[in-house]
Amino acid sequence: MSAGPAVDPRGPRFAAILTTIVLAVVLVTEWWPLLAIQTVVFAVGAFVGLKQMPYSIVYRYVLAPRLGPAGEREDAAPLRFAQAVGFVFALVGTFGFAVGIDALGIVATAFALFAAFLNATFGFCLGCEMYLLIKRFSPARTS
Repeated sequence: MSAGPAVDPRGPRFAAILTTIVLAVVLVTEWWPLLAIQTVVFAVGAFVGLKQMPYSIVYRYVLAPRLGPAGEREDAAPLRFAQAVGFVFALVGTFGFAVGIDALGIVATAFALFAAFLNATFGFCLGCEMYLLIKRFSPARTS
């Protein structure tokens, strides 16, 4: 079952590029308010919808018209799950930096950065793969 309509896979990849940049800046500066903003971006993607996510809006109105139609589409459910995983790591990182547990902030941000970097650079969505593994090993629903 899908979490919504299928999406142009170039949009989430663009979002991963922006996320990588934001998280790298956070890791270098330890400026937790920027991480808090990224946490909100993840929350919107995970809990409201990918279409409403700020990076998706930029992609849809600025880049997509210049690229032409997508040759393929992806199910939104794994992507939303990946956003939820990013949300958890960013939330933990924000908390760590905000309360002065910098090591927690650094580690949580680094994990989120690693996942975003994999998607931005190689098109490998770690959260999506986690979603598929969980689905594979979950008991099948019966009607």
